[in-house]
Amino acid sequence: MAYSADQAAFQVQERLKALYRLVHDIHDERQQSEHNLNSIEKAHEKISAEERVSPQYQLKNLYTAAVADAEREEDLIRKALTKVNEIRAIRNERRIQARNAGNKETIRRGALMKMLLSSAQTLPLWVGKPGEKAPPLCGAIPMEASYIAKPGDMVAALVKGAEEEENWILAEVVSYNGATGRYEVDDIDEEQKDRHVLSRRRVMPLPLMRANPETDHTALFPKNSVVMALYPQTTCFYKALVNALPSSATEEYEVLFDDPSYAEGYSPPLPVAQRYVLAIRDRKGHSHS
Repeated sequence: MAYSADQAAFQVQERLKALYRLVHDIHDERQQSEHNLNSIEKAHEKISAEERVSPQYQLKNLYTAAVADAEREEDLIRKALTKVNEIRAIRNERRIQARNAGNKETIRRGALMKMLLSSAQTLPLWVGKPGEKAPPLCGAIPMEASYIAKPGDMVAALVKGAEEEENWILAEVVSYNGATGRYEVDDIDEEQKDRHVLSRRRVMPLPLMRANPETDHTALFPKNSVVMALYPQTTCFYKALVNALPSSATEEYEVLFDDPSYAEGYSPPLPVAQRYVLAIRDRKGHSHS
């Protein structure tokens, strides 16, 4: 949906108000939950002291109430996260509109690096329900074969350089032509200001969500996996080896980049965010395990 500047501002404000109310509701629900949990703890202490369960129905009721508290809190948190994602979508839509209108803001390289880091750190975290598997484009989970990246999405793009060499670069989708099966993408590096028209096999969408290592470790690349990773402080992807996995939702991968200047053939361990670690592809754009 296209928003004018005033409409976008109004929509964002409305969602911020709703988010504010939800945060207060979450706080109130958490306090109620803590009250019931304290009651359960006291009931167990009494049972231990008396060495008998009495009255049993009371303990069962307390546990039932605690479960209901947790479910209400989960529902409120999910609603709050939905509002956050809606705000992100509106802001991204306005940015795309400005770019299409020729008002693309020039970003200095230092600011660009900070923006890319922030984008990775604030990428939505997948929080599934018990037994629910992480979806495509969450962490290392590949996209579905029919998936088409949307305008504004970040991708890795295989492009030719000035000397005809091919490199995977960080780019942003401008459009997709369903008739030709080709993407139009912009190099994210402001110094290049290049636009490329590429086939689908030369474009790899970046993850849309982070995987939580504590609950969805299978959505991460295993140790010693060969991957493509964004070299720190650059906008290019290079072949690398996963040396260590993130142990929490806020941590990064530790990777070893191919580097013949070192005796081992690899660089020292370097941190790379989940968003910028992708399945390895060859120069023709074919994926490899």
